[in-house]
Amino acid sequence: MDEREKQYIEEFKTYLSVEKNFSEHTLSAYCSDIVSYILWLNGESCTSVNFEKLREYLHFIQRFQYKKTTIARKTASIRTFYKFLFREKYIDVNPALSLSAPKRPKPLPKFLTPDEVEQILNNVKIDTPAGFRNRVILELLWATGMRVSELSNLNFGDINLEENEIRVFGKGAKERIVLMSDRAKNYLEQYINSVRNLIVAQGYQTPDKSENAPLFINNTGFRLQNKTIRKVINDTVEKIELPKKVTPHVFRHSFATKLIENGADLRVVQELLGHAGISNTQIYTHVSMKHMKDVYETAHPHGGN
Repeated sequence: MDEREKQYIEEFKTYLSVEKNFSEHTLSAYCSDIVSYILWLNGESCTSVNFEKLREYLHFIQRFQYKKTTIARKTASIRTFYKFLFREKYIDVNPALSLSAPKRPKPLPKFLTPDEVEQILNNVKIDTPAGFRNRVILELLWATGMRVSELSNLNFGDINLEENEIRVFGKGAKERIVLMSDRAKNYLEQYINSVRNLIVAQGYQTPDKSENAPLFINNTGFRLQNKTIRKVINDTVEKIELPKKVTPHVFRHSFATKLIENGADLRVVQELLGHAGISNTQIYTHVSMKHMKDVYETAHPHGGN
């Protein structure tokens, strides 16, 4: 590596740190990627290569059986490096402009079986007002597939008990209607009629039930925050020693997976989840297929052969 290229790397490092605000870890990885790339060029100037040369390098590193995520990062490093060189006028044409990284594999969402959900629900203590509220919250997460932020933001005006409907404002304030089961509705009615006012500690004002009043409140009468809901789930799961990491979003995944497994139309599930595109919903068909294969291999006499 000549002095000129060492200078490029030092300036590139400053660019990543100051202008791109990269973490130390990412900055180190990007610079290491570029050093490896320049060494591979074996004396050929990094400012004189063309697109074909870059593709040759990507083909070369794939021999080492890196993970797709590593290949994607190395590709991003090169794209960013040449964007920097072009911006600083060290090159007249950016050869990496059309360089594409392999798609990162989307991990399948984790989900709970209905029995596991029931185990969690039945272990929420409902002998206190706050405990009963927590049971209602988990019932609704399971019954509706709402995001935890959507549930936290519910107001009285969003509830239509007569029709088992809840109006939800999702990402980008996009409005949709979700449906609740009769069981979830019965818990919610009890909470609204008998329990909600008991949650507020002595000395705080009784919460109102106007259309814009928060549905779920803490002991000071203010809106219940996301972190409290997460803590409820964490504490319950820890107590029953369920061998899975369970978050509010896992309830959402479990809701969607169960609908798909029971033959629900993909478009209906998309609408209930508030997904902008069907591609986001289709991942649940993969979850169901994996679950189906797991069941087959366990239950069928020759399934594991």
